[in-house]
Parts: sequence; structure tokens; C-alpha cells
Amino acid sequence: MSVALLWFRRDLRLHDNPALLAALAAHRQLVLVYIHDPDAEAPWQAGGASRWWLHHSLAALDKSLAQRGARLILRQGDSQSVLQALIKECGATHIYWNRLYEPACIQRDSAIKIALQAQGILVSSHNSALLFEPWQVVKPDSTPYRVFTPFWKTCQRLGLERQLQAAPGQIPSLDGPDSLPLEALQLQPRLAWADGFAHSWTPGEDGALQAMELFMDTALSHYAEGRDRPAQPGTARLSPHLHFGEISPARLVQAVMQTPLPSGHLADAETWLRELGWREFAHYLLYHFPETATQPFDPRFTDFRWEHDPQGLQAWQRGQTGFPIIDAGMRELWHTGWMHNRVRMIVASLLSKNLLIPWQAGAAWFWDTLLDADLAANTLGWQWTAGCGADAAPWFRIFNPVLQGQKFDPQGTYVRRWVPELAALPNKHLHQPWRLSAAELATYGLKLGEDYPSPIVDLSASRQRALARFDAIKQGTKSI
Repeated sequence: MSVALLWFRRDLRLHDNPALLAALAAHRQLVLVYIHDPDAEAPWQAGGASRWWLHHSLAALDKSLAQRGARLILRQGDSQSVLQALIKECGATHIYWNRLYEPACIQRDSAIKIALQAQGILVSSHNSALLFEPWQVVKPDSTPYRVFTPFWKTCQRLGLERQLQAAPGQIPSLDGPDSLPLEALQLQPRLAWADGFAHSWTPGEDGALQAMELFMDTALSHYAEGRDRPAQPGTARLSPHLHFGEISPARLVQAVMQTPLPSGHLADAETWLRELGWREFAHYLLYHFPETATQPFDPRFTDFRWEHDPQGLQAWQRGQTGFPIIDAGMRELWHTGWMHNRVRMIVASLLSKNLLIPWQAGAAWFWDTLLDADLAANTLGWQWTAGCGADAAPWFRIFNPVLQGQKFDPQGTYVRRWVPELAALPNKHLHQPWRLSAAELATYGLKLGEDYPSPIVDLSASRQRALARFDAIKQGTKSI
């Protein structure tokens, strides 16, 4: 029995934490450390919204540890140097961590493992973030899947459920090493735009469990239909908790399997599990094709001619495009750090297809403003909508924001909440106010171009332009 380091990363929980439980089973005392080392994940350092979440999640973890007689040591700097210093301070002989799968993290962790093992330190890594390791799920010819459905069927054949491990009651923690105060990590955004996050979210393991239970109790039974309604609480809103490892995907699988559903609603559970499968697929693709974080999965798009349109990008970022469902989504993102998934697809389609602004620009904005900013999921989502990713939406599938708004926000509840200047418009005209004459708009106290912008792009003409651009690269000719 000896002293071991447990290196917390994006696994900020005590329940079903394999690295923690393995360390407890083998050692007399643990040193529990979180290292703030943003340079290690360059160029994908956490954005402003994610840093806000991390600050509060670390505070919640430290509180949970204190209840079990332990404490969280905070350090910052180069991860390898910090770990080596701690090993000398506390005389640790082993180090435990849960694996990360982003390319930069894999490179860093591999280098640290080699260096520590050369010093005689035993390194033990575990899987806490995924249902399966990316190398476990392969085609019969041992190559990685490129299409979701056969990938997910293989996962189901392997079995989604596994035995969960309870949180420990007590954690023997070494008292010696010094810790930085949480504020010293400077994770809190300096801009006031993050002030509204706390009204919508509760970071930490307890918040994750509350969100899970609320979803299972109130929304799972009608998820297949409710997930497309942005005005309704029909989604789980668990993505930030999953990203920071405050809850394991295995625990969510178990919760779904154990939730009694009314007769005829098993499809709702299957639909939600499939969404969990898409998260799994995103990490799988990034592991096997790491270049796709910045480059199109479909090589034909390497020659695609995008537009340089800083004004269009800024209008999109600020929720001033003149398309109500788009602007509602972008404002929801800014104020809450989150956006409904249906709306994410709609806003991404407008940017990458109607405006022909590179999907990487949209991904970068999401990266900074989403609380659940996850490199794998962000990459998959943007490439899927832009038509250049694995198993992507067909290029010719261009979401019409008017039709999408009318179909999925028919009463205009979502638009009226986030675009209050349009609140007085009747449902018939809410999603396309430009169809009304100036005199008609005046009766509702609205003047386009002043109170609310006119559309920044013609939907029909821009759709034809996008299709022509794709036809050019599909035929192998120079993009027009």
C-alpha cells in the first residue's frame, strides 16, 4: 500500500469514476490534483463559456471531496512538470487518470506516460468518458466505420450496459501538498455575457444527476417528438455535464433502461440512446481521423470555394440575420451558453450554405460560446450540416429557416422569447416578417431595418448558388 496521484481532467465526478476507484483499491493515500494547463490542448483551449463551467464544476468537486475527508489540489502550468513536482513532494509511486481522446491530449498523455515510466512511476489509465474505446469498434476488415448506423449496430451487439461503480464513502487524502485558490486559475470570463449562465445551469455532479432525473421523469417518454421543439423542455440538456465528465454515459444508459415508460414509448428511449450513440461516434471519428477537427472529411471539399463575408458572419453571431428562428437561436446561445439541437442545425445551414461562410468559422464561434463545447461533437455537427463530414447530410439538404420555424415553432413561443421585438406579430407572419408591407408592419410597431433587420441573404438565390458550387466540385471542375 502506497501513495498515488489521481489526476482529474474532464472526469469531474466521484460516481462511476474508474481511475479513482482503481487508485482507492490499491493505495493507502491519494493526492487528488487538477492541473490547469490550457497550452496542452492548443489550438483548442477551452472557450469562455466552457471556462465558466469548469470553474463551478471544480468548486462542486472540491465540496464533494471535502464531505469525504479529502481535498482537491489545484495547480497550473505544464502538466508533466507539475506532476513530477507533486510526485517528489508526496513520494507517490503510481499515477492514475482517465483517458482523453482529442489529438493534442493523446500526444501529451503519451509523452507524460513515457517520461514517468522511465522514472519508475507506474501509470494506470482508464476509460470514463465513452461506452467503448475507439479501437474496440471496427468493421470486419478491422478498419474504422465511416457511417453511423453500422457503427451503432456494432455497439449494440457489443452491449451498452455495464456494471456501475458507486461513489466512495471516504477518500483518504494526503494533507501535505499546497493548492492554489480556484480564483487563481482565472477561469471566469471577464465579459458580463456569462452572468446569465447560473440562472440556467448547475455545474457539478449533483447538477448532472438532477438534470438526468428531471429528463427521465418528464421528457424521455415523448422524446422522439419533443426533441425537435425548441420552445419545450424536450431534451436532456446533459451535454455540458457529459463533456466535463460529471456523469458517465454508462450511467445514462442504465437510467434509460431502468425508467418505466408507457406502452408504445420504447421508441423514445431508443431514439435518445441513439443520440448518445452519435456522441460516441463523434469521438470515434476524431480519434481515427484527427485531421477532421479543421479539415473536411470529404476530400472533395478541399477545393470548395467559400466566401469571405465578415459582415455576414457578424450578423449571424449577433442574431441579426433577419431570419427569426436563426436570430432566436444565436441569442439563446449568447445568453445561456447553449442552443437547442434542432436550431443548431438550422443556424449552421444558413452560415455554411446560404452565406457560404466556412464551417470552421461557425465551429470557432460555437467553441467559444457553448458551455458544452466539445471538439468531437462540435466537429461532427458542423461537418454534418455543411455536407462535408462522415455520414453527413446531403449537400442539397439546405434548411429553410422559414419552413423550419413554422414547423418546429408553430406558435412562435421560442422566437418571441429570444426576439421580443417581433412579439406582436401574428403566428402567420412571425417567421417571415418581410412579407408584410411597411404599413402592415407599422400596425405592429415594427420597422424593418430599424427595429429588426431585413434578411441578409435571399434564401432562394443563395440556395441555387450553393448547389452550383457543390456541383462544380462534384464534377471535379473549378468551383465557380
